[in-house]
Amino acid sequence: MSLLVAIGNEQTVLSPDQLREGLYRALDQLGARERVLCLPPDGSRIHSQAGLLTRFAWEYYGPALKDVLPAIGTHFPMTTEELRAMFGEMPLELFRVHDWRNGFETLGEVPAEYVREQVGGLVDFAWPAQVARLVAQGGHDLILSFGQVVPHEVMGMASYNKNLFVGTGGAEGINKSHFVSAVYGLERLMGRADNPIRRILNYASEHFARHLPVVYVHTVVSADSKGQPVVRGLFIGDGPECFYRAAELSVQVNVTLLDREIRKAVVYLRPDEYRSTWIGNKAIYRTRMALADGAELVILAPGVRECGEDPGIDRLIRKYGYRGREATLEAVKHNEDLAGSLGTAAHLMHGSTDGRFTVTYCPGRLTKEEVEALGFRYAPLEEMQRRYDVERLQEGFQTVDGEEIYFVPNPGLGLWASRQRFEQSAPSTAQANVM
Repeated sequence: MSLLVAIGNEQTVLSPDQLREGLYRALDQLGARERVLCLPPDGSRIHSQAGLLTRFAWEYYGPALKDVLPAIGTHFPMTTEELRAMFGEMPLELFRVHDWRNGFETLGEVPAEYVREQVGGLVDFAWPAQVARLVAQGGHDLILSFGQVVPHEVMGMASYNKNLFVGTGGAEGINKSHFVSAVYGLERLMGRADNPIRRILNYASEHFARHLPVVYVHTVVSADSKGQPVVRGLFIGDGPECFYRAAELSVQVNVTLLDREIRKAVVYLRPDEYRSTWIGNKAIYRTRMALADGAELVILAPGVRECGEDPGIDRLIRKYGYRGREATLEAVKHNEDLAGSLGTAAHLMHGSTDGRFTVTYCPGRLTKEEVEALGFRYAPLEEMQRRYDVERLQEGFQTVDGEEIYFVPNPGLGLWASRQRFEQSAPSTAQANVM
């Protein structure tokens, strides 16, 4: 079967009707099904168009669509309001909540030797291939996995089997995948479809998940100058080809390579998308390779009200803060709580600057004391929004009150890097063992 649909290029703009037509063309090729499961991402990936595509699948299959399991990973379960905003008037009784602490099954383990080889000896543990129990034991004859292929801080490029093994995975698998990526270095991963972390997941797909009737539905979405989504591609298939085709287009439309570094960046986090530093720190991940040494990153975050998307993770983030790679690794060695939540440790490393640039956070509902305790600078949101009016700013370099800034209207839709830093960050063999 492999590739069923491949539509799009840098100039393509796909309408909802065209997305429906492309999806239905693929589903027609699959033939009749009796028990269908949909795996869309959650509301933090609303621009993926997965909500719309899931609704189209429901309209296509009718009562044969039995379950919808948002692939939330460790994020908060979606509220009724969020489900309605993303999926429209689909019946709420179709939706299930993934329990990443208890509701999963381990299909097998990627050997420690293979993991160690992929990351040049940085870690020495096996990786468990875990999926939701509903995925493993639900008796479905079709699993539709929806997602947007876009640069990602853990997997290099989002979607494909990440949606399966991380989005519906268990605590150990999620934690270890994130930790491996962090110690390997997110700057060596982002924007690269073929990388050590993806190869680990591909090993799991090939050896442990071939019996699952998964078909991947990938979109490629870029942003206009105001950060609004434009759908550039739709790729559907049951193997890696559709992912790599989508990733190739994503690099073209989602990666912005700059000929000079940014001295000051201003990033806007839409309040309906970003409510925690766990997700909001995309502002850091996705711009860090564009920032000059000593640069300032200003994050306008009106919706940010907490740190983690889980109460336990939230407590750990507040306890240890964004102190840098070395401080976090030391904390892992000496503290059982952080060692038991390697995904949190990875997030703390991802969201740290390691002293190379500064971050000024302007949250809507975190106090100055809370922000500074995390290791960031603080500035009042209202004051900074008056200075940097997001309704007037356009993506890119511009001057505001005599000061040059670079504005990013939505960090979730891209990756920004200096051409030199991106080319220099290409993967190479690592040396030291850290775990």
